[in-house]
Amino acid sequence: MCRTPLLLLTLLCTACGGPHAEAPAADPGSPAIDEAGGLPAGYALVWSDEFNTDGLPDPAKWGYDTHRNKLGWYNDERQYYAAERARNARVEGGRLVIEAHRETLDPASFPDYGGQAYTAARLLSRNAGKWTYGFFEVRAKLACGRGTWPAIWMLSAPPATQWPDDGEIDIMEHVGYEPGVVHGSVHTKACYHSIGTHKTAQTRFADACDAFHRYQLLWTPQRITIGVDDRAYFQFRNDGTGDRATWPFDKPQYLLLNMAVGGTWGGLKGIDDAAFPANMEIDYVRVYQREAQ
Repeated sequence: MCRTPLLLLTLLCTACGGPHAEAPAADPGSPAIDEAGGLPAGYALVWSDEFNTDGLPDPAKWGYDTHRNKLGWYNDERQYYAAERARNARVEGGRLVIEAHRETLDPASFPDYGGQAYTAARLLSRNAGKWTYGFFEVRAKLACGRGTWPAIWMLSAPPATQWPDDGEIDIMEHVGYEPGVVHGSVHTKACYHSIGTHKTAQTRFADACDAFHRYQLLWTPQRITIGVDDRAYFQFRNDGTGDRATWPFDKPQYLLLNMAVGGTWGGLKGIDDAAFPANMEIDYVRVYQREAQ
C-alpha cells in the first residue's frame, strides 16, 4: 500500500504509511504467468488467525500502527488509525471487522489525534508474525463506497530502513470508486510508480463487496504470484542478478490489514460520507510454508 518515495521505517515507522499516489495501470510488458494459483503441494500451515474469540483482535498476533496520526498519514489520506478501539477493529461472529467511521474525536481522550474527520484501524503482525517466502491466504469481504481504500499487504520487518528499497507486496488493494476491481502489486527501488516502472495488475469480479473471496500470495525465491480464489493474475519474477534494487524479497516481511480513507488514489473521486460506516470483514488469515524435504 506504500507509494511515496520517502525514507521510512525507523523502528516506529516500519509500516510505511500508505503510499499510493494514483491509480496504477497494469504493466503491459509483464510476462505470462507460468503457474496456477492456489496452495501448492508440499506446504504446511505455520501461522493463522481464525478469529474465533469475540472482542479486540488477539494481541499475541496483532498490533496497531498509529505512528503518523498526529502528523497525518501518507498519500494525503484522511483517517485517524485507532488502537484497541472496538469501534474500529473487533472480532465478532468469527470475523475480524475493520471499520471506518465519519467522526471527530476528543483530543483529551486521544492525545495523538490530528484532527482527522474519519477513524479506522491498521493492524500489523510485525511483532508476532514475519516470514520469508510462503503461501499467504486472507479470506475477506471488501468495503465499497467512494473514498474507501482497504488493503492487505506486506512490508519488510526491522531492521529495514527504506521504502521502497526494502520491498512491499500488495496482496489486495481496492478503491471504492471502482467497485469490484482488485489490484496486486510490488514495489522496489527499481520498480515503483514515481519513476514510471510500477509493477501491478488487476482483476475484476462483481461481488467483491458482497461476498468473501480468498486473496492469495505465493512468494518463492524465484517469483511472487498474486491471485484470487486459486486464479493467479499477477506475477513478478526474480531477475537472478542479485541486485536488491529489483529483487529485495529475500528477507522477512510482516502482514498489514487496514482501511484507509481518501488519499491521492482512494480519494481520487472524492469521499462519499453516506458510505460510512464502511468495513472490511476478514474470515481468516493463514500462512503456509514449504515443508522440509
